Amino acid sequence: MARTSPAEFIKQVRAETRKVVWPSWAETWTTALMVVVMTTLLGLFFFLIDAFFDRVVAALLLLAK
Repeated sequence: MARTSPAEFIKQVRAETRKVVWPSWAETWTTALMVVVMTTLLGLFFFLIDAFFDRVVAALLLLAK
């Protein structure tokens, strides 16, 4: 495999970077908002599941006494 000089590498990186389609601000904000909403919903979901199992285990331990 042929070695690439640092200057050639930088030239190739710049050429590839020009091909990237960057998202608009609206797309970035929409995506960020969706991440926050989904993270909040999942956090609430897992909190409720954890609270439910906490009560089930506490009830079972109470029965075992």
